[in-house]
Amino acid sequence: MDIRWLLIAMHETKGMGRKGINRIIADGLLTEQIIDRDAGWWGRLGYSVELSERLARNLSRENLSVQQREKELDPLVQTLTFLDQDYPALLKESPDPPLVLYARGDTGLLHQPGIAMVGTRIPTAYGRKMGEELAHDLVISGFVIVSGLARGIDSVCHEAALTGGGGTIAVMATGMDMIYPPENRALFARIANEGLILTEYPRGTKPHPGLFPQRNRIIAGLTLGTLVVEADERSGSLITADAALDADREVFAVPGQVTSPKSRGALNLIRQGAKMICEASDITEEFDSWLPNRLKNTYNKERQVKEGSLNGEGHLTTDELQLYHILEQGPLTLDELLQQSRWDFGHLHSVLLSLIIKKQITQLPGAIYKTI
Repeated sequence: MDIRWLLIAMHETKGMGRKGINRIIADGLLTEQIIDRDAGWWGRLGYSVELSERLARNLSRENLSVQQREKELDPLVQTLTFLDQDYPALLKESPDPPLVLYARGDTGLLHQPGIAMVGTRIPTAYGRKMGEELAHDLVISGFVIVSGLARGIDSVCHEAALTGGGGTIAVMATGMDMIYPPENRALFARIANEGLILTEYPRGTKPHPGLFPQRNRIIAGLTLGTLVVEADERSGSLITADAALDADREVFAVPGQVTSPKSRGALNLIRQGAKMICEASDITEEFDSWLPNRLKNTYNKERQVKEGSLNGEGHLTTDELQLYHILEQGPLTLDELLQQSRWDFGHLHSVLLSLIIKKQITQLPGAIYKTI
């Protein structure tokens, strides 16, 4: 029997974690000799009565045959193990790679250069805009966008990658049949159809706080670098950044408004040495050798088109850009703009009018302004 099925069976045994499996491997026991062993044999290795009984049952030849047939008959989910040749190389090089992965979708994306994009679950308008633009431009340049299917920045980046016609991988912290958060069912279905869904957890695994940091190490391990788009000081996305550092990968962060609590986590990363990212080229220049020239040329052409449409009738002036970036944080009243810009009323009114004419912002009832 292929020993990969022994690995899968142990992985799917409740209470048998990676440390326990790694111990079996280190002791040279990942062979057919562990098939059909009774609970007493497992107990003599130091396992509890309950776990020994589960291992005896799951590693019986009868159960292994049933398990193999069931998985081979499932047309949607593919099972990858650390022993397989097509296991992603970058992930295998990370400090704590998962021993088993369940994949639904295009597994070819696992072998393309990827960038992790993570951030707060409640982003500002600025965070959403930066996530959308950067994800779109990065997939055009040839990267796969990897994130965690969470609310907020994760969802924004997955959707922008798909809209840009590129690949995206969603790494779940649950079993494939336990979509979390539930409101992302439609996004899950779209990624499964156009990208890749990935998890290390067997079917039936429900969301639990302790599983999300474990999920984050996979996001970081699959990719060349992790980009924190927007995060406060206690954001879970910072765990992904730490995992990237542990895996000796690059960490990037998008600068935000210094007065915004949502930007403090990313700004702290920049202060600690993360590379500041303002546009996709800040990342592509780091990994130039990974990207096909054809894709780089496509990215440059699309960027020129996008910049031309963004600037409307002409390039924005320095003051117009400053005010535009302030409004990217979200709609603001005239009084709030006066306070944040620190301009006099006449100058502010002139710049607002110019941006409206250039179709960059719009005025709402109540003297409230927002970007278009």
